[in-house]
Amino acid sequence: MNRKSKLLIMKIVSLFSVVRGYNIPIIILAQYLSAIFILAPEKKPIHVILDINLLLIVLATALTIASGYIINSFYDSKKDLINRPNKSILDRLVSQQTKLRVYFALNFTVAFFAFLISFRAFLFFSVYIFLIWFYSHKVKKFVIIGNLMATLMAILPFFALLLYYKNFYEVIICHATFLFLLLLIREMIKDLENIKGDLANDYKTIPILHGELTSKKIITFLTLLTVFPVYLLIEKFEIGNMDLYFYSCLLFLLLFLLKLWKSNFKEHYLLLHNLLKFLIVSGVFSIILINPSIVVYFWHKIVSLF
Repeated sequence: MNRKSKLLIMKIVSLFSVVRGYNIPIIILAQYLSAIFILAPEKKPIHVILDINLLLIVLATALTIASGYIINSFYDSKKDLINRPNKSILDRLVSQQTKLRVYFALNFTVAFFAFLISFRAFLFFSVYIFLIWFYSHKVKKFVIIGNLMATLMAILPFFALLLYYKNFYEVIICHATFLFLLLLIREMIKDLENIKGDLANDYKTIPILHGELTSKKIITFLTLLTVFPVYLLIEKFEIGNMDLYFYSCLLFLLLFLLKLWKSNFKEHYLLLHNLLKFLIVSGVFSIILINPSIVVYFWHKIVSLF
């Protein structure tokens, strides 16, 4: 392999790192599983999977999030050099100009996909793209508001599905509330993890303005709040075997709090961050527990093809 080929591969890997390509399949899977098991359970799964408009929504969402990571990386380059030096060095193999070109190309593609769905979808994704840019450019440096808006940006893709299916049942609100709290807790943990870089770049976060103790108290309060949507989901709604996941969450979050109050260094907060990511991703896969028979049906169909 010659030098040019190696450089090209490294740039592709770099761009993959910038857009966090490892997250995109999880987001796509989460939207499809949510549509099949939570948002449109009355529809046959095969009809949901073959829905062209749903496919376009999922693709538009994935590309919007990828472009969001690019613009976030563009504005956070100095901060990331302190907080994530190894990843930052890899990300810098692709020039800022190239990143911006990919950013605009992705956004134009999103606009095209959205317009194929409807004008309302076009407006929704246009606003979504603008909000991500506005958050990265202005809002993220502000205390609390930055955390709340980052969490909102993460949950908006599922709001797009809500609008598409026009499904606003109470059970969905409980699922969304639980996810919102987990994502907000993760944002708060990231503030603890990134104190050094945030301080150097004049970011106004709770740990910097009010100290780590205050931040831990707020995270503890948010973690205790998760008990309410979990209780409702287990006791009031029919969620099949997914209640096993939520019981596990209660135990997991208790251990999380114990670890939080023993944490003092970046490595500790990074571990907590990764534990929350594991909890969120495992939640995506646990959606199938709502009705495992659907999975068994598709498995038999796939096996029969061979």
